[in-house]
Amino acid sequence: MPVPPSIRDAYDAERFRAEGHRLIDAMADQLARWHRREGLVLPWRDPAEARTYWTDSTSTFDVVAELSRIAAASTGIVNPRCMGHQVAPPLPAAALAELVSAILNNGMAVYEMGPASVPIELAVIDWMCNTLGMPQGAGGVLTSGGSLGNLTALLAMRQAKAGFDVWREGLRRPLAVLVSADAHYSVARTLSIMGLGEAGAIRVPIDAKHRMTGEAVRQALAQAALAGTGRTPRVDGSGDAAVPRIIGIVAAAGSTATGAFDPLEELADIAAQEHLWLHVDAAHGGGVALSPTQREKLRGIEHADSVVWDAHKLLMMPALITAVLFKRESHAYEAFAQQASYLFAATRPEETWWDLGQRTLECTKRAMSIELWTTVRSRGEQWFADVIDRQHALARELADKVDAAPDFELALQPESNIVCYRHRPAGVTDLDAHNRALRRRVVEDGTFYIVGTQLPSGYHLRSTLMNPLTESRDLDELLDHLRALCPR
Repeated sequence: MPVPPSIRDAYDAERFRAEGHRLIDAMADQLARWHRREGLVLPWRDPAEARTYWTDSTSTFDVVAELSRIAAASTGIVNPRCMGHQVAPPLPAAALAELVSAILNNGMAVYEMGPASVPIELAVIDWMCNTLGMPQGAGGVLTSGGSLGNLTALLAMRQAKAGFDVWREGLRRPLAVLVSADAHYSVARTLSIMGLGEAGAIRVPIDAKHRMTGEAVRQALAQAALAGTGRTPRVDGSGDAAVPRIIGIVAAAGSTATGAFDPLEELADIAAQEHLWLHVDAAHGGGVALSPTQREKLRGIEHADSVVWDAHKLLMMPALITAVLFKRESHAYEAFAQQASYLFAATRPEETWWDLGQRTLECTKRAMSIELWTTVRSRGEQWFADVIDRQHALARELADKVDAAPDFELALQPESNIVCYRHRPAGVTDLDAHNRALRRRVVEDGTFYIVGTQLPSGYHLRSTLMNPLTESRDLDELLDHLRALCPR
């Protein structure tokens, strides 16, 4: 059967070459405009209007024109005035690596579908484990985002610490995990998905620096045991079967709300003493391991049973690239202890360690290791340290400017590249309402982009300094812009 001309034309290598040159030129021009701070960071449009626009939009039958139009209508993450979410302005070279990955389109469940990308992923995992100082025998997998990463790690925790085979028997008794009051929402969601329910997340109070301390964890263990049994705390599976058995601790290394780092060494000691699983959500903060000046914040992470680390945050990779790392690589197989005869041989998973589908929920898993592998090899580790140090320095600079301003208030000194603050002009009594309204005006105006967060002391504006091209003048102009947006 002959190939129709329309199909042959769509796959034509010379067409791809010509369109690729045009697209790279168009995106390079757009990058230059963003770097010059031209136009809006967020070209706001009412959601209903935007839905109608993109639904009714007439095709130009020109792929480069269509893609350029999408870029111009999108949030400019690479604009130095974008200071919103914990999403990196991707390194352009990493975007080129992702283009190669998309063209290859090698699924990652089995080695034969990724004969280059599977060993590259394993090399990246080894590099990340070594960077964190994890012991020999550590391993893991890359997956699509921190939420899925937390699910993967906590499923392994459940299988390892429940005291029975949950995959075969289901939940024979309620289980629970100690989590920070500041824990990312994906942790509570994950525990509910796992069938632990609301009682499965025991919230531990945070201190003034928004950290879950060892003392607070010990108090939570004692209170949970006393509330449930009236006896000495037991976490070894004994006691009333109706009382949730505590099986783990979830710590944060760079929390989402404030960027706080829990004292991991203290928590690791407690986990070892109480035979609990320690999981560290280092989705945001794992990258500081590459900075000699920041690494101390992760002291103790090498003792964690599992760690989640996002490369699309401080490592400047396109989203989503998340590492799920285990102190013992064998735990990587226990999260999803199933067999699929059409993919995997009827052998122990360790014997076919090259088939990564045994370690993750995803089957046709995107080849997401190429971007990071290429960047590490082409730029070197010091490049990441330079970026991370600059981001943290920018956050401290913004905090100092806020602290010095009579009409702004700093929530707490930043421990990472996240700064929480609020506008406090004279005569305003309802600060929460004022700052919520101010944040909405920022979004609709589009010159800058920041977000907000609810802290115990009230609603605060929140800037995450993700862009290493941001300069001091951007920080000054942000505060001036916030003042200008307030009604006179």
